[in-house]
Amino acid sequence: MIGRVPNTKLRAWLLEGEHKRAQQMTGGKRETKKAEQPWWKVMCLTGVDYFSTLGYQPGIAALAAGVLSPLATVVLVVLTLAGALPIYRRVARESPHGQGSIAMLEKLLSRWGGKLLVLALLGFAATDFVITVTLSAADATAHVIENPFVPAALHGGQVWITLVLIALLGAVFLKGFAEAIGVAVVLVGVYLALNVVVVVVALAHVFGAPQLIVDWQNLLVSEHPNPWLMVGVALVVFPKLALGLSGFETGVSVMPLVRGSSGDTEADPVGRIRNTRRLLLTAALIMSAFLITSSFATAVLIPQQEFQAGGKANGRALAYLAHSYLGDGFGTVYDVSTIAILWFAGASAMAGLLNIVPRYLPRYGMAPDWARATRPLVIVVSVIAFVITLIFDADVEAQGGAYATGVLVLISSASVAVTLSARRLKQRAYWAYLVITVVFLYTTIANIVERPEGVKIAGFFIGAIVVTSLISRATRSLELRVEKVEFDAAAQRIVDKAVRSGAVRIIANEPDARDEAEYREKEREAREDNHIPRDSALFFLEVTISDASDFETTLRVHGEKRAGYRILRMKSPSIANAIAAVLLHVRDETGERPHIYFAWTEGNPFKFLGRYLFFGDGDVPPVTREVLRRAEPDPQRRPLVHVG
Repeated sequence: MIGRVPNTKLRAWLLEGEHKRAQQMTGGKRETKKAEQPWWKVMCLTGVDYFSTLGYQPGIAALAAGVLSPLATVVLVVLTLAGALPIYRRVARESPHGQGSIAMLEKLLSRWGGKLLVLALLGFAATDFVITVTLSAADATAHVIENPFVPAALHGGQVWITLVLIALLGAVFLKGFAEAIGVAVVLVGVYLALNVVVVVVALAHVFGAPQLIVDWQNLLVSEHPNPWLMVGVALVVFPKLALGLSGFETGVSVMPLVRGSSGDTEADPVGRIRNTRRLLLTAALIMSAFLITSSFATAVLIPQQEFQAGGKANGRALAYLAHSYLGDGFGTVYDVSTIAILWFAGASAMAGLLNIVPRYLPRYGMAPDWARATRPLVIVVSVIAFVITLIFDADVEAQGGAYATGVLVLISSASVAVTLSARRLKQRAYWAYLVITVVFLYTTIANIVERPEGVKIAGFFIGAIVVTSLISRATRSLELRVEKVEFDAAAQRIVDKAVRSGAVRIIANEPDARDEAEYREKEREAREDNHIPRDSALFFLEVTISDASDFETTLRVHGEKRAGYRILRMKSPSIANAIAAVLLHVRDETGERPHIYFAWTEGNPFKFLGRYLFFGDGDVPPVTREVLRRAEPDPQRRPLVHVG
């Protein structure tokens, strides 16, 4: 449900396409095949974020490492191909439905510990994805303003131009995923082709004037006379280049959009896993080639002072080369392409959020049910992006730390998840993954120490997610949270026999010894307290708490006879919700309004409220009645609750 949206046409429009998105993001079923796309098209969707970093990555490398930037970039590429790529190839295998590394870590911790870990990681994911939207749009705006043909009237319009770009991105996603992928394919194809032209021309100038390389080498040796010192400096500064690692988490989060093979099943989508691995490998190889060549060309051809704040190559090194060596006409075409892909870089982030949020928060009861729908989420993310843009005044540099922090924390968490998985399976690869994990953890810590504002922003997201999630959980706690009720044959026979006896009368029992004395005493109390005739048949209903931190569940009800008494047994995160769901199921299946009999619970009601919210038990009778009241508004059809 969308909640209290008074305009029914607006509500219908917001929810329109929810089923379509659900089909696109679940995968594995024949009816969803037409929504899936070839892997190279999905690579373009994730690549608008990954490849767009070429717009500013060479400049960031030059600022961080100076003339040493090509060597630092080589370190980054090695970490990409030998670190991030193998990590996420395994993530793709172990979470083929787009859950990503977050789901792998969720399995390691049960109950509330696992939920809180997921919420924290979602905070970093939100930091990564939302800042991707705002930072990329802000950098696109910078390219607009820096173009020589742009009217002077646009200068100083950094904030409002960025807001317009974010609004346009949201409008594309309000239209649908297929449209977003179509736009991404065109933008990535044009942008990469133009970058090939710029890089090839730049390298031709480099190798056509050998003195340029000699000058760069002399400057490199004068600043770093010891080769080992060069390597050491490159290792120290490469965490500042971490933006070049973006794209891996979104690459696996949109896996349900990747077309697999005809033999794929929901449980074993081999084709989708294989094609996603192709996606990751191809993107990493393309990006690595561009990073190394562009970093070398810009370091040799562009004076160092131009990379500084206010310089013509600041944040736009390849655009500087395009204007310098191919003219302002081609340079403007390149600028337009860069602006377009930077604007649309938020598309992969938006796709990631639209996949991750519905998979976790509504299932935990920590978001309204409308969070499963596409359009409301797009609107919420767009509004948050507006606010962040205004807070940071659309400043690219100010948001860079938060972006890098989000990227590195997610990659580090994926490394930890993969390492623990390999250890659990006692695989030799565990030691290799452990080394990769240590490197990524070092990179993350170094980035946080250098730019602590990233953790502050992520902390805000985490705090906001945790607080709003707990509030949502509390407000939704009285919903009927059972997706499906399944009776086994023995349970169905018990209910059928009760219907034939004339009335369905059930005693709610908290199982203890489960011997004849317990059931005999419980039956005696129920009959005396509620004046139930001796000849009226009764059976017992027992609920055992499973994982109280779960929100939605499928109830599997088992019937048994014990010491001559008929009993229905089940496990559920919440006793009250389970009982209410069983009563409504019995009513719907038999046409009879069942009666349920409780005894009052002694104790502080506020304490019981807390126990219900966090442990699933508490004062069961009044909560059961309230769940039933909300689920069935007609008192004449509502199962009857008796408390003696």
